[in-house]
Amino acid sequence: MKIISEHKIEGKTLRLVQGDITDRNVDAIVNAANSYLQHGGGVAGAIVRKGGQIIQEESNKIGFTPVGTAVITGAGKLSAKFVIHAVGPRMGEGDEDNKLKNAVLSSLLLTSEKGLKSISIPAISSGIFGFPKDRCAAILVKEALNYIKKNPQNSLEVIEFCVYDDRTAGYFKKEFDKIN
Repeated sequence: MKIISEHKIEGKTLRLVQGDITDRNVDAIVNAANSYLQHGGGVAGAIVRKGGQIIQEESNKIGFTPVGTAVITGAGKLSAKFVIHAVGPRMGEGDEDNKLKNAVLSSLLLTSEKGLKSISIPAISSGIFGFPKDRCAAILVKEALNYIKKNPQNSLEVIEFCVYDDRTAGYFKKEFDKIN
């Protein structure tokens, strides 16, 4: 795990790391989920493989959440306490940018509702859902900054983006470099 960039904003830490999100020792990790909360492939599959079938079982009890929303389950055997399942858009379904904004905002609001202090977020929708990685980075970083500025009293102390590959890390680093 390597820290690529970090900023202090309004007393909060906004961080970019590269590595495996399932290893992050934070209060909540975000899973890039589908609406039916079936965690078979990509980040979702890795989270269930490492955290245990209990994550899928809790997701099955919830059953469904629309694109642009997020729900929360326990984290099984992961280091994190919770998994927030955020449903981002698939490219081509329409209004993708707003749906991605809503998925991120829903995730951040859930952490505050639960009084959590740290969250690690992947590049939602930029894998098998085909959302352009550069646009994903721009939207996610902007939404996190807006959230910090609009909700200074929220419980979150650390908002982290955890990306796996060099290309995605490069796009997120460009966005972090714009923060002053």
